[in-house]
Amino acid sequence: MELRAGQVAVVTGAASGIGLAMARRFAAEGLKVVLADVEEAALEKAAGELREEGARVLARITDVSERESVTALADAAYETFGAVHVLCNNAGVGSGAEGRMWEHEVNDWTWAFAVNVWGVFHGIQAFVPRMIEGGEPGRIVNTSSGDGGIAPLPTASVYAVTKSAVVTMTESLYAHLKAEGVPIGASVLFPGPHMLRTGLWESHRNRPERYAKERPRRTPYRSLDQWESAMKAAGHEIEFTPVESVAAEVVDGIRADRFWMLPASEHSDRQIRARSRSMLDRANPSYLESFILD
Repeated sequence: MELRAGQVAVVTGAASGIGLAMARRFAAEGLKVVLADVEEAALEKAAGELREEGARVLARITDVSERESVTALADAAYETFGAVHVLCNNAGVGSGAEGRMWEHEVNDWTWAFAVNVWGVFHGIQAFVPRMIEGGEPGRIVNTSSGDGGIAPLPTASVYAVTKSAVVTMTESLYAHLKAEGVPIGASVLFPGPHMLRTGLWESHRNRPERYAKERPRRTPYRSLDQWESAMKAAGHEIEFTPVESVAAEVVDGIRADRFWMLPASEHSDRQIRARSRSMLDRANPSYLESFILD
């Protein structure tokens, strides 16, 4: 797909992190941008910054876990700009779950699925039919993660399960779009290849009351800075990928008609090979042994 000035890109989770970086990069390419996020103050700040940089921006408070909220986002985008060419279903949360899987609270699963899985589907359902009807080239980019999308990190199993679902949903979407013979493609994004400085570590700040935890956490939430400090104290230096690099991967992937927006990484390649080999050999998943909990 060719990206041209005047096209329209919609990005969820756009008030910060990867989402804001994508919106900023689309704006730099001359696209009009629709920013969607659940955090009003951060959304207004992001939209203001982009407008100061010369972008045409529509900002909408959106809870992707609510179908009606995403439908209202699509209505506003089409009413304002008349078309949508790029949809980035990027909003995501961690679950806040602790302990073994069978100890997780139901709401840890419910909230994570509501945002990370249902949020992607709500975006597909609200936008794709209108994009098809518009008849123009388009692209849907769904954000997954190496955690789950490639192989699970058992200590973050709820998040991993949701991100695995995003991969399968996007594969299915790709096939359905191909079957329709429309000029719209689908891609799955694996941000990286290293750690990212995003608000995912503090997802609990936006956790709705309807998905509240039923009991206090045994350990307090840790910020990314606190985790990084603990890792350094243990002798592990953490490498970070700039969110701007992720945005560049998305733009390059759209132009190249690339389904797997997966940056080169020997670590990821080892995981892919190990998991595939385990399946082909009908062998136990030894690639998880380094993550087995004490």
